[in-house]
Amino acid sequence: MNSVLYTGITNNIYRRMHEHKNKLVKGFTAKYNVDKLVWCEKFNSPTDAITAEKKLKAGSDKRKLI
Repeated sequence: MNSVLYTGITNNIYRRMHEHKNKLVKGFTAKYNVDKLVWCEKFNSPTDAITAEKKLKAGSDKRKLI
């Protein structure tokens, strides 16, 4: 079942995917069994990434699935 959405930023997508897939970091993704990457974007700066993440989090889940 794909009913939980998670957003986050990282400087190493491969390491982060490994951590989530193997439940190496306790928290939201381990608790809700989130381990499937459905979208990835690259940004020029952490500030740009954080701004984009905040925009995603501000929207409804219904809008995110469109």
